[in-house]
Amino acid sequence: MKIQNVKFIKSAESLADCPAGALAEFAFIGRSNVGKSSLINWLTNQNGLARVSKTPGRTREINFFSIDDSWSLVDLPGYGFAKVSKAQQQRFNEFVSDYLLNRTSLLGTFQLVDSRHAPQKIDLEFTTWLVESEIPFALVFTKADKSKSKVLEKNRSLYLGAMSKFSEGSPVVFTTSVNAREGRKDLLDFIGKAIQAVG
Repeated sequence: MKIQNVKFIKSAESLADCPAGALAEFAFIGRSNVGKSSLINWLTNQNGLARVSKTPGRTREINFFSIDDSWSLVDLPGYGFAKVSKAQQQRFNEFVSDYLLNRTSLLGTFQLVDSRHAPQKIDLEFTTWLVESEIPFALVFTKADKSKSKVLEKNRSLYLGAMSKFSEGSPVVFTTSVNAREGRKDLLDFIGKAIQAVG
């Protein structure tokens, strides 16, 4: 898949505020410092599409982007570490779960996990929720260039091993690195095939 035209649609603060779901949507979510904005900018070849910040938790709304008028990329607020009040964090969580559970145009969700670390409780808790909620998702291990290949493989295996305690099977798994330009084609090809599958 080649991306030629990217347009910002809107930001939403509630499910009712989301744009009319005319296009298939693919959502990206992860811990607040997982490198989500950098990955989105790299996937779309748009340096300033998603805001990259050293301050975790800058995404406070759900942001919708039209990709070649054929599908929508959805940037979800990160979970954890955002410098907001507990009440605000709870509101974000409720909004995101409402979107993931009830958005009829959502075709797939990508949960981003930092490949540099052993399985983190907050990531596994969110994966558990996705599995229990029967939400179709894939795992994207980010920042693959930051660790030696043996460390990356170990952390990835540990994560999938931890998943076996609450999931009967493993999801589709991607490994990405913005700096090393790794994984972009695999992700976009997966999205393209998913769109074709639903006709």
